[in-house]
Amino acid sequence: MADEGQAGFSVVRTSGPRMLGGVLRRVVTLAIDGVNGMAGAKSAAAAALERTGDVEGAIDQLVNQHVGMGSAQGLLTNIGGFVTMAVTAPANLAGLAVVQARMVAAIAHLRGYDVDDERVRTAIAMCLVADGLEQTLARRDLPHSPMVVATAPVIDPDLGAQISDRIGSELLTRLTGKKLALVFLAKRVPVVGGGVGAAFDGWDTWTIGRFAREELVTRRRG
Repeated sequence: MADEGQAGFSVVRTSGPRMLGGVLRRVVTLAIDGVNGMAGAKSAAAAALERTGDVEGAIDQLVNQHVGMGSAQGLLTNIGGFVTMAVTAPANLAGLAVVQARMVAAIAHLRGYDVDDERVRTAIAMCLVADGLEQTLARRDLPHSPMVVATAPVIDPDLGAQISDRIGSELLTRLTGKKLALVFLAKRVPVVGGGVGAAFDGWDTWTIGRFAREELVTRRRG
């Protein structure tokens, strides 16, 4: 199983960053529009707001909900299949990215951002590498933070594509490195391997939710 996963990673990596950027943009689109019986980000945000009656309470609920979804390996594989139709990549990685992007997009929507705007969609994609974005910005691999990109008066389409390509490469590198480590652990200790993987995906999702809440400050008035 691990060999199949490594082969998938190899094919995607050798396809070049432009393909990775395209896959990432598809991930964000599916997260916002919905896929395979999973409502899109706007619907998820509206439902949470109706239940809680409060924006921040709705965001709390959404983060907790998506942490649970992030730990559900079967669901992620099912969602991931839609993303990986044209690209050989592990479906659970793609599925996890959809779930996390949906959470970030729902937070952005509740905070008053237009998630149909390409600037905001680019910012959502940037949040998916929250654990390494500070270092990436410090290396000047990316020109701006998600907040700056989301609220920029205009964004050069070429710059938007460049950011998506860079984030796609960064996301794949981070996820595959961690996932391969978990595969190794599962082979060494089969009884705990699956539980560790679920815990990692849940923690990673929570970390991204926390970052999105801090980065995408409210734009609502009053």
